[in-house]
Amino acid sequence: MIIEDKLNISEIFYSIQGEGSRAGLPCVFVRLQGCMLRCSWCDTPYALELKQVETMMSIDELIEKIAGYDCNFVELTGGEPLAQENVYLLIEKLLELGYEIAIETNGHADVSKLNTNVIKIMDIKCPDSSMSRFNNYNNINYLSKIDDVKFVIASKNDFDWAIEKINEFKLVEKVNSVILSPVFGKIELEELAELILASKLKIKMQLQMHKYIWHPDKRGV
Repeated sequence: MIIEDKLNISEIFYSIQGEGSRAGLPCVFVRLQGCMLRCSWCDTPYALELKQVETMMSIDELIEKIAGYDCNFVELTGGEPLAQENVYLLIEKLLELGYEIAIETNGHADVSKLNTNVIKIMDIKCPDSSMSRFNNYNNINYLSKIDDVKFVIASKNDFDWAIEKINEFKLVEKVNSVILSPVFGKIELEELAELILASKLKIKMQLQMHKYIWHPDKRGV
């Protein structure tokens, strides 16, 4: 396999899907190395550096590794999986093999080239992330009823901003689920729950399930 067919992989593991509308499902996670953003609350700092080579794997090697878990649901995450062009080769191959594919993407990377069968779990960065200026709102045009939009909430200010965006872009009507996820340890869960209830919107509060099952800093889960 030539180098052009390879991807820089941070880690691959089999775990419970901890976030999104499919939370709780067994899933194979393929974490790609590298991200163009630097969110203040990022919980995978080890996967951020684009130039940091972790494990270079060919598409065939990745397919073989994924197949070994005997699980039909695969999530591509990062870092930012769309930072590596060859991710599209992997996606098309997995779809051909009958896998259900989800991709966790940061809201800045262009999603327009993704196969419409791929489930997009797209962040829209709130102000406390320090990255909200990089949101690519054109991406919303490529979302559908199989996709999720996620806002990671660190404060009441983040919540109010998120509600503005949800209403501005009519996200509840556009996607499968609009999810508000608290930054671990930054906002009181009761406070966020009460804010969501008061909003009267059809939006979901969701905790990062894996951080409550395992230690919050544990990798590979």
